[in-house]
Amino acid sequence: MSNTIKLTINGFEEQVAQGSTLLELVSEHGDGDVHLIVERNGRFVYPDNYETVVLEEGDRIELINPNFGG
Repeated sequence: MSNTIKLTINGFEEQVAQGSTLLELVSEHGDGDVHLIVERNGRFVYPDNYETVVLEEGDRIELINPNFGG
């Protein structure tokens, strides 16, 4: 039995620990960008929910860094 799950992050398949939360993933991959936008399976996730969203096998996560300015 595996202690990891497979999911897709920004188009790349990765493995994370089973039971990981979105907050843990953002902390690891989010580069500290306070304007980061996160989608899980095509749906926007509010930052207040990152801690309670437990990642599941096959999830598709998009971490979007909006480019502000001109």
